[in-house]
Amino acid sequence: MNLTILGCYAATPRTFTNPTSQVLEIRNRLFLIDCGEGTQVQLRKNKIRFSKINHIFISHLHGDHFFGLVGLVSTFMLLNRASDLHIYGPKGIKEIIDLQLRLSNSWPNYGLFFHELESKESEIIFEDEKVIVKTIPLKHRIYTNGFMFQEKKRERKLDLNAVQNYEIDKCYYQNIKNGKDITLEDGRVIENHKLTFDPIPPLSYAFCSDTAYDESIISLIKEVDILYHESTFLDSEESLAGKTMHSTAKEAATIALKANVKQLVLGHYSTRYESLELFKEQAETIFPDILLAEDGKSFEF
Repeated sequence: MNLTILGCYAATPRTFTNPTSQVLEIRNRLFLIDCGEGTQVQLRKNKIRFSKINHIFISHLHGDHFFGLVGLVSTFMLLNRASDLHIYGPKGIKEIIDLQLRLSNSWPNYGLFFHELESKESEIIFEDEKVIVKTIPLKHRIYTNGFMFQEKKRERKLDLNAVQNYEIDKCYYQNIKNGKDITLEDGRVIENHKLTFDPIPPLSYAFCSDTAYDESIISLIKEVDILYHESTFLDSEESLAGKTMHSTAKEAATIALKANVKQLVLGHYSTRYESLELFKEQAETIFPDILLAEDGKSFEF
């Protein structure tokens, strides 16, 4: 699983920082999460192929999280995209993008599908044979979701030496990898664990965008491998965090601790601070395993 941070700052873009956007690669699927201004430039800088992006997840309709979307949709058209594009986001996102495309007479020549979200409860919004994506309802000034990306359990790995010792025909290999026991011609039943190795444990990633401190999400992100949680403010601006319905670095760390996550990635920093290390220092007083998101930085998990 690879996470590339395209932008991780709050509010307005600057010449050296970008608003929220990131790419998650999991089981050979590429998911774009949020799409602030400058996203397509950041995609190019990080050498991420546009054609590999088939699913875009938008957390909420504040500009620093989706103002880059219509530009990306239009660029896909200019690049003669052929494959379908699916966009998941709050109700109203289709109306906004449709209006921009219609008035500019630039409706794409590929399939553009919107999956509008309204539920205040967690729900499955994407699923295939390898990955499942669920919403994480967040507490912000407008309707907002985070997203939980979970690998499905992989096939078991064949122990070729054991399989060959029992002279098992290759036509049974897939059943064995699916976890089934095998009955030999002499009637003996060989238990699956004697023929296979455990698969690599599935990984999970939770993206929690703009949100006030909210313990109701803990049950939804319990024991997730990687948690990205907004940390807009430091302790000195705690009152401002409450007014704007954002979180401090310590609050993000508290959520990580109570949810027993493995690693916490901080991001969505206010541009008022000169050093990101201050966020890490404050968060580490509560939770030990802290990573700092930075524009252009990739994490391999």
